[in-house]
Amino acid sequence: MEKDKVKLVQDSFERLTPLAPQAAALFYNNLFALDPALRPMFPGDMAAQGAKLMQMIGAAVRLLDEPAKLVPVLRQLGRRHDDYGVREDHYITVGIALIWTLEKGLGPEFTPSVRAAWREAYRFMSDQMIRGARNAMPDEEPDCAMA
Repeated sequence: MEKDKVKLVQDSFERLTPLAPQAAALFYNNLFALDPALRPMFPGDMAAQGAKLMQMIGAAVRLLDEPAKLVPVLRQLGRRHDDYGVREDHYITVGIALIWTLEKGLGPEFTPSVRAAWREAYRFMSDQMIRGARNAMPDEEPDCAMA
């Protein structure tokens, strides 16, 4: 990602951080409205799950300008999500819920350029997670290329 787009993502997430619990609740409410079949994947305490989500997104956002460090983390996360039953099409639904949450949480600060930067960032992150999940499958050759 270009540095200016990384900065837009990082700055906007920083502005959302004080609203992390509310943003996480919005995200999961929207995610389950978009695809109710995902709800059983989250049997535990949703406040704790939301805190983990926001922590994970924050960590990824902080490393967006360091892909050599971020890519292995995302691929490992993708392997873990594969173990939980996450399918590739779920990433689309998650992306829709994420962008909607950012729009609601940031309000007018979620400008078209911020939206575009987040879409690019999410596409990069989800692509790496999907690659990690694919490599977890025993019938596929590992992908050693760094993106």
